[in-house]
Amino acid sequence: MVDHQVRVYRSEERLAREDQLAWKIAEVAADPVEIEAEVTDMVINRIIDNASVAAASLTRAPVSHARQQSAAHVLAPGAPIFGLPLSQRVSPEWAAWANGVAVRELDFHDTFLAADYSHPGDNIPPILAVAQHSGVAGADLVRGIATGYEIQVGLVKGICLHEHKIDHIAHLGPSAAAGIGTLLKLSTEVIYQAIQQALHVTTTTRQSRKGEISSWKAHAPAFAGKMAVEAVDRAMRGEGSPSPIYEGEDGFIAWILSGKDAKYTVPLPGPGEAKHGILETYTKEHSAEYQSQALIDLARRMGPRIGDLSKVKKVTIHTSHHTHYVIGTGARDPQKMDQTASRETLDHSIMYIFAVALEDGGWHHEHSYAPERAGRPETVALWHKVETTEDPEWTRRYHSTDPNELAFGGRVDVELNDGTVITDEIAVADAHPLGARPFAREQYVAKFRTLADGVIAAGEQDRFLDLAQRLPELTADEVAQLSWSVAGLPAANTKGIF
Repeated sequence: MVDHQVRVYRSEERLAREDQLAWKIAEVAADPVEIEAEVTDMVINRIIDNASVAAASLTRAPVSHARQQSAAHVLAPGAPIFGLPLSQRVSPEWAAWANGVAVRELDFHDTFLAADYSHPGDNIPPILAVAQHSGVAGADLVRGIATGYEIQVGLVKGICLHEHKIDHIAHLGPSAAAGIGTLLKLSTEVIYQAIQQALHVTTTTRQSRKGEISSWKAHAPAFAGKMAVEAVDRAMRGEGSPSPIYEGEDGFIAWILSGKDAKYTVPLPGPGEAKHGILETYTKEHSAEYQSQALIDLARRMGPRIGDLSKVKKVTIHTSHHTHYVIGTGARDPQKMDQTASRETLDHSIMYIFAVALEDGGWHHEHSYAPERAGRPETVALWHKVETTEDPEWTRRYHSTDPNELAFGGRVDVELNDGTVITDEIAVADAHPLGARPFAREQYVAKFRTLADGVIAAGEQDRFLDLAQRLPELTADEVAQLSWSVAGLPAANTKGIF
């Protein structure tokens, strides 16, 4: 890996484009390195994972609305939309929009956490949609997705967005544009321009994930994917973009991030170096914000030891800075303690999540968020006894570069009314590569079967899984069929401009 130093340059310094971060990213995307078998295998797993969570969210209102919007933009050859007949094709940026919302809606797919947050699987809908529209075979689709993950991981390691209250989709626009560039075998120059445009138009604030969280949380990554498709299209026509987008004196770092004196280090593969970024990412067993995954597993482990939960006086979760301030009491969001809060808000309340997981001994992507579930008096009582606190050691482990130290969990002290304190801790989720039950192909397929049950017909499930698991050998015609349809899918009953 090569560590690229990034800082602000005054206009008169005239930073050469070959020295700009966007160009370095584009060089990685344009480098025709072979994809190793382990990476290909994980790309297949994540395509299956995305399809799983899209199936589970298919009839939810945001997904239905995005699907209805996209269906109005018919184009041949086009790309399919999850749930609709495979013969029904739309413009690829709109397929990226509809499928991106479906994938992101339940907060149930893969994650990578470092200096910033990310869901690298959000790269797949736009890259896949362009592949399906452009007649690209499976081997090149694998290459494109591997690039999307690689760039996402590098940016998330090197540049923190959330400390400036910028949403993490600002890393997704460039990574998806880079992945599409690899897919289409575009030149470094074209990819460079697309990356800059994608960053410029996908820089948004984190209010989408603060306070009363709305359905835009699911739409935001899909918007970044849609913008990436459009950015590549524009660059392919020979149009330029704001430059240098990262280092310019009126650019991203100077005015959005840490300012003119800031320095960042972004690790990227060197020339000819294989792309392994996807192997550093991890998926979710539970439909909740990633920093709650390990704590859900801990709650189901601690529940039997505690016994009668009505005897609990106080629950203290000692955890990392990120967990405390994003989904914990450190966020100071009263909505996180409100039984009438939206699903999106409860998804970002570890106090609620831990209480329900203690009571139920697990987590369900629908039942655990149901209004009647959140409103149970005994749940509300327990929920309001939970608080978080930052522990410097868990913060250090959260940011560790040693995979054996890296941790996204914490220590939990449960104090009972009689003064007894029950303590336990967990570093990573059970499904994490270093966890008690790491996810492999069997678990990804089982997740798909479980979430698709009652949604996608068994034969259609089989057809999709067969295609996905043969991904590197698929023809362009087979890639075009890499979706699934649902008979009798109800349409959204709302009306907009389209």
